[in-house]
Amino acid sequence: MIDSPENTCRLAKAFSSLRDATQQTTRPQTLALRTFPTLPETSLERREQSISAGAESKAETFLYLAYGSNLCNETFRGKRGIKPLSQINVQVPQLRLTFDLPGIAYSEPCFANTARRDPDKDVPSLSEKEGAPASNDYHKDRWHKGLIGVVYEVTATDYAHIIATEGGGASYQDILIDCYPFENSDPTRPVPVYPTTKPFKAHTLFAPAVPPGSQPPKEGGRLQRPDTSYAQASSRYLKLITDGAAECRLPYEYQDYLNNIRPYTITTNKQQMGQFIFLTLWLPFIVLIFGLNAKFADEHGRTPPWLRILSESIFRACWRTYDGFFKPTFGDGERTTPAEDHDGYQGEMPIEDLPRRLKSNTSIDEEKYSPAV
Repeated sequence: MIDSPENTCRLAKAFSSLRDATQQTTRPQTLALRTFPTLPETSLERREQSISAGAESKAETFLYLAYGSNLCNETFRGKRGIKPLSQINVQVPQLRLTFDLPGIAYSEPCFANTARRDPDKDVPSLSEKEGAPASNDYHKDRWHKGLIGVVYEVTATDYAHIIATEGGGASYQDILIDCYPFENSDPTRPVPVYPTTKPFKAHTLFAPAVPPGSQPPKEGGRLQRPDTSYAQASSRYLKLITDGAAECRLPYEYQDYLNNIRPYTITTNKQQMGQFIFLTLWLPFIVLIFGLNAKFADEHGRTPPWLRILSESIFRACWRTYDGFFKPTFGDGERTTPAEDHDGYQGEMPIEDLPRRLKSNTSIDEEKYSPAV
């Protein structure tokens, strides 16, 4: 199965010195639209319980790893109505952050996901170690210390709601993964390459990309683009993640990485026209799928097989029309056009060309169309 519609849920720095200063001074602020109570740290007893299969099966709560828009209080606790009991920041060496979940061309090209990671092989290139990333690297692939996220303790009811907002489990595997708490809560401390704290296990929703030429698995497969790192997330979606990282006081080193990811930006009138026509054509079908998901999800938040097949068909058709007609006619709807795309750019960036994080270039509702993880 492909990813569900929920999963198919975007300042200036004129000179290099100003760009470097901005990266160094990007720090937590009061970002949420409303105030949320501070949560206690997940207890050592609950974390140790997660390690024992027998004890975990009797637990009345779930430990859920979030790394995408669910880092943002306004999304997770506000719009989605989740009421976590506790939380703790973690490092997950076995996973890495990706942006390979296809979304909606011209508006929300991709969403956050995770992939398996080999800690011994995922190391910076020589040029990165010297402070000059390779020119053909994507900014979002330049983090080499594993996934950083937040583990929330939630009730069984809330966990079912999380599953439902992820599209009813149409393509995710619910896996348990080792999570390592940080030695202390000081975000100025560097992230270790190899964490040494005692790990515990948490649930996360895993939708792995399939290697080219391989058959998708029966569980956990989903629609994917030919180059899984090509698409750029919208500035609206990236802002949810960076706001959430600041609210949760994730390590500044990781926040700097997140703030350095380039968003997709429409740069031509043809792309704007393509966005309008594309959404006019496909948005009614996407809204229909969301309505059906809400109506037919069971008590565990999962949708029936026929609805997953319908979702798959609609989203495959959506991307086929993009590849066959919209992209050749209206331009790139996944990645900022070359004149504006500065991945690997070595010189100074014109002020009008720099990424913008404070405004969205899409009118799609963030609660309905962005995946929660």
